[in-house]
Amino acid sequence: MYGYGRTRGSTGTMPGNMITSNGRSSPRYSSERYNDYMRDLLEKMREEYERRRLERLGLDRLDGGPSAIEVDTVEFYPRDNAREHNTFMYDLVEGVKPALILRRGQPFYLAIRFKRNYNPQQDRLKLEIGFGPQPLITKGTLVMLPVSGSDSFTKDKAQWDVRLHHHDGAVITLQIQIPATVAVGVWKMKVITQLISRGQPNLSPVTHECKDNLYVLFNPWCKEDSVYMEDELKRKEYVLNDVGKIFTGSFKQPVGRRWIFGQFTDSVLPACMLILERSGLDYTARSNPIKVVRAISAMINNIDDKGVLEGRWQEPYDDGVAPWMWTGSSAILEQYLKTGGVPVKYGQCWVFAGVSNTVSRALGLPSRTVTNYESAHDTDDTLTIDKWFDKNGDKIDDATSDSIWNFHVWNDCWMARPDLPTGYGGWQAFDATPQETSEGVYQTGPASLLAIQRGEIGYMYDSPFVFSEVNADIVHWQEDDTSEIGWKKLKSDRYQVGRLILTKKIGVDDDIGDTDAEDITAQYKNKEGTYEERMAVLNAARNTGFNYAYDLPSPEKEDVSFVLLDIEKVMIGQPFHVTVNVQNKSSETRTVSAVLSASSVYYTGITARKIKRENGNFSLQPHQKEILSIKVSPDEYLDKLVDYAMVKLYAIATVKETQQTWSEEDDFMVEKPNLELEIRGNLQVGTYFVLAISLTNPLKRVLDNCFFTIEAPGVTGPFRAKYRDIQPGEVAVHTVRLIPQKPGPRKIVATFSSRQLIQIVGSKQVEVLG
Repeated sequence: MYGYGRTRGSTGTMPGNMITSNGRSSPRYSSERYNDYMRDLLEKMREEYERRRLERLGLDRLDGGPSAIEVDTVEFYPRDNAREHNTFMYDLVEGVKPALILRRGQPFYLAIRFKRNYNPQQDRLKLEIGFGPQPLITKGTLVMLPVSGSDSFTKDKAQWDVRLHHHDGAVITLQIQIPATVAVGVWKMKVITQLISRGQPNLSPVTHECKDNLYVLFNPWCKEDSVYMEDELKRKEYVLNDVGKIFTGSFKQPVGRRWIFGQFTDSVLPACMLILERSGLDYTARSNPIKVVRAISAMINNIDDKGVLEGRWQEPYDDGVAPWMWTGSSAILEQYLKTGGVPVKYGQCWVFAGVSNTVSRALGLPSRTVTNYESAHDTDDTLTIDKWFDKNGDKIDDATSDSIWNFHVWNDCWMARPDLPTGYGGWQAFDATPQETSEGVYQTGPASLLAIQRGEIGYMYDSPFVFSEVNADIVHWQEDDTSEIGWKKLKSDRYQVGRLILTKKIGVDDDIGDTDAEDITAQYKNKEGTYEERMAVLNAARNTGFNYAYDLPSPEKEDVSFVLLDIEKVMIGQPFHVTVNVQNKSSETRTVSAVLSASSVYYTGITARKIKRENGNFSLQPHQKEILSIKVSPDEYLDKLVDYAMVKLYAIATVKETQQTWSEEDDFMVEKPNLELEIRGNLQVGTYFVLAISLTNPLKRVLDNCFFTIEAPGVTGPFRAKYRDIQPGEVAVHTVRLIPQKPGPRKIVATFSSRQLIQIVGSKQVEVLG
């Protein structure tokens, strides 16, 4: 019960209070309890004050007092950025969780949502962008970007920069500038926030690690990028075209084989990242297209570094896939990725080149496949392909490993060459087929085409080897004790090597013939027989110290002429003839010994099996003409053909009276029928249609162990289907139901193989409706 106090002077007190000397009352608590109470009261007052202060600043009160602003989500707008960066064709950009794929030299947008409103006066914000396992600022693999309130970039384009594009409460939109010189690969981003007061941080920073990968690629659209390609049509062909042709066959019968590069397939870009990691290429060096291309040439073959493809140039292929059964690169790269980097079996030069082209284009490097017909393999750096004979005129087979390939396929890539004199940029040759080592590794290039054309073989990389592939002379040598070098030059053939160099023509696509072939021989060498061509060869020879091979005179003129007739066209299952026209141009009788033969060969020029050989002696009266010929029937050659159905013809003759010797060789590829592709039904995304593939058996034999392989980017991935035996002359039709996944122009490629007939190919261009 509470009451009023007594009149002045009273010493009494109210029950629950006491009066102090200053007239103020205090609770009747113990000193300890009072102190606790006051601490709680003051703490609550401080909390209330801080809450109101933060509210006035536009911030939210957080449990536990003030703290740094926290990131809720980061949105990279992968599809919107892909349209601006010309990466919208990558499958990784689609789906529920699209990937961010960017090109260097261009800005991109991102948005950050915080868990409370963002205030630039109180919240310090910076972005940390790193590359590799140990990013370093000094190496250019770590970038710190403080975010200010500036709505424009403040640094030049050669540096990373960030600007505030938009701010709305807890959400900010930023634009980041990527320099055109950064490393290509996977970058990672962190968002670091910190609360500041009076310009100083008063709490520890909070780091948000973005889970998304930032793929950064080369940029042929950017003038500041060293892979810049000005022509839009060239960019469409050499960067964006995911289907092309690789030319095989012979220089007289070039055959374009459809190849699906598939650089936008979902497994390809991750496989490219694995390849770069396996290459051991320094993270800083990955900004340099010269170093990246050199790494590609080393990594696509499996020698030295457990690269992508294992090469094999003759049967058996039972423990892998025969090279001719591949329809494109994506299946190879997908298998390499899924197995964690186990080399895929098997490849040959055109498969190595196809995969190299895919990896290059996927990384943003403009590239093309190149086929060189009658390609020299110079194993001793003499710039010649040497054939050696003993004193009796017999060939010494084990004297050299030099060889002439019927065709060889490599790649060109487009880039500036700041490491070379001005003007040597542009197309650069590189080759992933393991032939010879360079710097201790099976790799070749990049070598400037201009340097190769001019014979400037001192310029990096591997210019002498590429020069010899397209421009070596074939020199015949014979033992001679009277010569200061122990040998004399019998003859030199200047026109046999590099007879035709092809790539696919820009913007042209021929599914029936090969009108889409472009002759680029003049980009590699001057016209044969011209002064410029000889000067280039002699210039290169002087740089090797082996110029005496070119300075030695040729033997005296001969008086009996021999001409081995070309074989233009032979369909498989038809006979052919080996024919030589002979004429005695002298006024005396000549006795001739001749050998005519035919053998199957691998495309590398190595003899596989002897098909037929005949020899004989005959006399020629003065000025008499004669025709030598042998017939080869289908039964004599069908079982002896290998891989590409190539046949090498040899003709050798000796004139008894003058000791004149003559030899000539020629090759041709037995032609095969094409597959016919027919579409049944409407081509629309998500709707079934039927693909009918027909083949006419050209042989008088049953085809067994039959397989069809089908691939069509945007329609179906590569798959194989077994087929029944096909009777002689039968028209076989294989049908399959497919569902298109993407609209637009699509290429369907199919191959057929059996035990008796291999490398039958067909393709068809279709338009899929959305």
